Amino acid sequence: MIIDCDKCELRNVGCADCVVTAMPVIPESGLEIGPLERRALGILAAEGLIPPLRLTISVDRAS
Repeated sequence: MIIDCDKCELRNVGCADCVVTAMPVIPESGLEIGPLERRALGILAAEGLIPPLRLTISVDRAS
């Protein structure tokens, strides 16, 4: 999974409560995370330790 905030439908709406804001650096090409990292982020968010990943990309923005 590539996290590309420019394609996120919640950009400027859900950013304040997204785990991406807690990451120190996001490369211009986007941040790539694998299934294990995504699962770990989900577990940490479920326990209230970090905000959840709010990335939402429509089919139109994906291309």
